[in-house]
Amino acid sequence: MKLARPDPDRRQTLRQGLALCLGSLMMPGLALAAAARVQVWKGPACACCTDWIRHLQAQGFQVDVTDGGNTQARKRLGIPLALGSCHTALVGGYALEGHVPAREIRRLLQERPQALGLAVPGMPIGSPGMDGPDYGYRQDPYEVLLLLKDGSTRVYQSYR
Repeated sequence: MKLARPDPDRRQTLRQGLALCLGSLMMPGLALAAAARVQVWKGPACACCTDWIRHLQAQGFQVDVTDGGNTQARKRLGIPLALGSCHTALVGGYALEGHVPAREIRRLLQERPQALGLAVPGMPIGSPGMDGPDYGYRQDPYEVLLLLKDGSTRVYQSYR
């Protein structure tokens, strides 16, 4: 009985599949981001919102954008007006308000705390979308807040 030689194309496909699996184990944050879809509501002409969206896309997130409606989305998602910014988003059942770094979004999706989501109130210089040459590469300190279901907040991550 003669054994058939393995098909080289099939072996290549198996190697690629194995490499993808191993890669996702080595980079769980990137794999998590790739699976996450972010719905964003923003002002139609807001350049910093567009820059924040590019930041998320560069980090592997899939982003769906709606021009307008962020005030209504903020209300619907239960984000207090005092924590508002120029855009509102939803990812994995969590609300996002403002220039939240992709790193903290991945952490939120990995830890899955009992919370409404994350917020970066205002528009701090140096946060994603508020960085780069237009802002002189300045880095002002800011905090990412965890929005708890009882309406309170706590610091999730400080950027100094």
